[in-house]
Amino acid sequence: MKINRKFSTILLLTATVLIMASATISRSTDPPLYVNLKVLPKDISSKDMQKIMVDDFEDALGVSCNFCHAADKTTGLLDYASDAKPEKEIARQMMRTTIGINKKFFKVKHPIIGTDALTVTCNTCHNGVAFPDGH
Repeated sequence: MKINRKFSTILLLTATVLIMASATISRSTDPPLYVNLKVLPKDISSKDMQKIMVDDFEDALGVSCNFCHAADKTTGLLDYASDAKPEKEIARQMMRTTIGINKKFFKVKHPIIGTDALTVTCNTCHNGVAFPDGH
């Protein structure tokens, strides 16, 4: 009986470790939620992405998604990964500029777009218009 009890305990512990290991492996091999991110964090949550795109960019520039994102020629749906529109790269450059300004002049150690840590944001210059200098 003692041998069966020890064997059962070892078997149970081994099974538990294997299950936990497989759960960890399956989480780490999930495909990324977003692709072609060059400034925003690659592991950004959908909640944070929504906040940045809608609360920050759309409100600050007074535009909608299709301002930066091109439509797929086949489906007509927005292709968020596409770099077809130059406005998308301009947005990336502006994000890098904003991050740089916050680091250099406001000493924000780790400025991340979409956080309250930023002093200078899209709205600082755009204030609800896509082209703040009139172009």
